[in-house]
Amino acid sequence: MEAFYLQIKLFHIFVALLSGSLFALRGGFSLAGARWPNAAPVRWLSYSIDTALLTAALMLLTILPHATFANGWLWVKLGLVVSYVVLGVFAMRGAKSTGMRVLSYLAALAVFASIYATARSHQPLGLVHWWFG
Repeated sequence: MEAFYLQIKLFHIFVALLSGSLFALRGGFSLAGARWPNAAPVRWLSYSIDTALLTAALMLLTILPHATFANGWLWVKLGLVVSYVVLGVFAMRGAKSTGMRVLSYLAALAVFASIYATARSHQPLGLVHWWFG
């Protein structure tokens, strides 16, 4: 499987950006009052993309040496992913008020940016490292 590391990594990056883009699009239109972001085919597309993303992540995890966890960036990224998912659920359907949905949506986008920066920099501080590192 190590022979396919680069292909799996590129696929992981592609579906991560696709997932984040779809969330940004769905969330923005949902907050604007559109109904299509919560239609079954769109939700299933989102689930399919996220399943592919998780599968690629787990494949990479099995390939990477255990020393990858030494500096903490991967642990931070995993924690951010959990936060992103929770905020995304609140933004799309969980929050009771529109204000909380907007706040959850914006926070989820900020967390997604942090995930991206942490993954790109391989530094636990992610965006902070990009701006000041």
